[in-house]
Amino acid sequence: MSQESYPEWYKAVKNRHKRFMNAVEDLGKVIRDEGPLDEKTSQLIQLAAATTIRSEGAVHSHVRRSLDAGAKPEDIYHAIILLTSTIGFPDVAAALSWAEDVMEKKGSEGSRN
Repeated sequence: MSQESYPEWYKAVKNRHKRFMNAVEDLGKVIRDEGPLDEKTSQLIQLAAATTIRSEGAVHSHVRRSLDAGAKPEDIYHAIILLTSTIGFPDVAAALSWAEDVMEKKGSEGSRN
């Protein structure tokens, strides 16, 4: 993700706590490089985790990152709806709306009516 696309709050924290944020970013890279999963799969897994903890910001981030890694909107929807029997429809519905926020901004295909 390019520095320009980071949310403003993230840029402010990164500017205020450079060493800390560099360490966090480096940890994420090391973890992704540690195994055989490709970037798209890794981001979809992290999207599912963000959905389960109802983290709107993390869902936004991992939808953007998943799309940047080559995921299609259908991949995003599927990764989220797979969680329905585990976390329940209300949490899945919330995550779908957050994902839609990002995909509308990115100009991807919108709702799947």
